[in-house]
Order: sequence, then C-alpha cells, then structure tokens
Amino acid sequence: MHKYFLILICFFTNGVSAQIKNPDFKLMLDSIYEHKIPLISVEEFIKMNKHSVYVLDTREKEEFKVSHLKNARNIGYFWFDMRVVYDIPLNAPIIVYCAVGNRSEKIAEKLQDAGYKNVHNLYGGIFEWVNEGQPVYKENGVQTSEIHTFNKDWANWIEKGTKIY
Repeated sequence: MHKYFLILICFFTNGVSAQIKNPDFKLMLDSIYEHKIPLISVEEFIKMNKHSVYVLDTREKEEFKVSHLKNARNIGYFWFDMRVVYDIPLNAPIIVYCAVGNRSEKIAEKLQDAGYKNVHNLYGGIFEWVNEGQPVYKENGVQTSEIHTFNKDWANWIEKGTKIY
C-alpha cells in the first residue's frame, strides 16, 4: 500500500514539474520548494472554474501594482495578517502565488495551519504564468505586458513580457 502511495506522489509531483519548459528554471524551482503545499501548474489552473477559486497574490503591493493575475487579491508577504482572509471559507479552493513560488508556499503553510483545507501553490508563480503567455493586469484592470521581477537577478527567469525592477 505504501509503495503505491509513494508512486502516486511521485507521479503527481513529476506531472506538475514537467509543466515548466525551461530546465534551468525548473531546477531552480525544485531547489526552493519544500513541497509541503500541493502544487498546481499553469495549465491545471487555467482549466479551473475561476469563479469558485480565491486567487491570492503573496507579493508586496509594489509588485502587485505593476501586474497580477486577473481577480487576484493582494495579501502581501512581510506584513501578512490572517485577518485579510477572514471572509474565505475554510473549504474554498485557494490558489496562492508570488514571483516564483517560495513566498507563496510559506503563506500557504500559514493558511493550512489556520485550517484552510484546499490550498495550492501556483508552480513557477507569476513568472511561469507570464512565460506561458498568460495575461496579467494592472491595478486598474487593464491588461499589460509588464512584470515585476523583484530584482535584476530574478529577471533572468522571465522569458516574455516587459521586465520591471
């Protein structure tokens, strides 16, 4: 039984990991994830019914203002407070993301510790979202090509869009 469970875990982890097309980016991502939170690929997220999903952006406000996923709620990272998610039901599907997934994984752990049962981390974060050609939006709802790269070093992982530091 445990053998089959382990195979199942490896299948799903590899399935999500295989979604990243840049092998160097994938290698970097796999080195930072602790894999405590289930991952969801860009492709899987696109297939979801977005009206029933809470999308939480765990980047800082400056990053969010440059661009974010449609209908995302900015909850931040450094000053994250559970009170900003008080209205989300504990069983609701939640997708968290940041630039590449490290900060969002930490926030997702806090959400799980608080009793949220259906939390997933967007594998590769907004960088992979943009690299896959998916749209991002400014604070006023207008689509943009700009993506906040956190800093010049992290900008190397962006293959599409206009890099903003």
